[in-house]
Amino acid sequence: MLKNKLSSPDTIVSGLFLFTFISLNPIAMKEKLPISQWAEDDRPREKLLIKGKGQLSKAELIAILIGIGNREESAVELSKRILSSVNNNLAELSKLGVVELCKFNGIGPAKAISIIAALEIGRRRRADDVIQKSTKIKSSKDVFDVIYAELSDKNHEEFWILLLDRANQIIKKINISEGGLSGTMADPKKIFKLALENNSSSIILAHNHPSNNLKPSDNDIKLTKTISKAGKTLEINVLDHIIVGSDNYFSFADESMI
Repeated sequence: MLKNKLSSPDTIVSGLFLFTFISLNPIAMKEKLPISQWAEDDRPREKLLIKGKGQLSKAELIAILIGIGNREESAVELSKRILSSVNNNLAELSKLGVVELCKFNGIGPAKAISIIAALEIGRRRRADDVIQKSTKIKSSKDVFDVIYAELSDKNHEEFWILLLDRANQIIKKINISEGGLSGTMADPKKIFKLALENNSSSIILAHNHPSNNLKPSDNDIKLTKTISKAGKTLEINVLDHIIVGSDNYFSFADESMI
């Protein structure tokens, strides 16, 4: 009875279809095998050596960090699922902490720390690139490039200032305050005390919106006007106020709001 069932036409056809699909579909075959059994130029580490780092996807780079996946997923598949949870956005991924990353099956504290450390290196590398290129502010984009690394991946609001000399060269960037998810306070007295102590000719304000909604709040607008007015009295111009999101920004100066 069993022999007849196994040799039935339907069973044979189904088996041939599955064999043909897997044989002709390397992706399907690859998903059934651990990474160690993939073709050499498909394995993330080997692929990097053979083709260069620029040829690897985000998931493949993360797979190198975590090494192995879990019983159901390879390291690459697990990495794809992690990225999918943040819309494939590394800036959003960098906001996840150890606890959030460990919610994924196959990610423990050690792997989570490896991911967080790698993303932090990338953030600091971007900041170093900006410092090496130029410290002179010519546009709102220059401000964004300088301050992005400090504000882009924070889960709370922070308020920073850039102190500039007469040539718009950056003297110093300073963290003024830290707040919660929806706001932070900035004391004009503290801001201008720092500006005077550093012989600053002008300043630029900057803070982040963790929600990635770049529209300035009523408090943002009111605070900008207050600080700008105080600056005119002290002859220290407030050149701009930048609101930073995950990968973009809003400029009060560009919108003629300052």
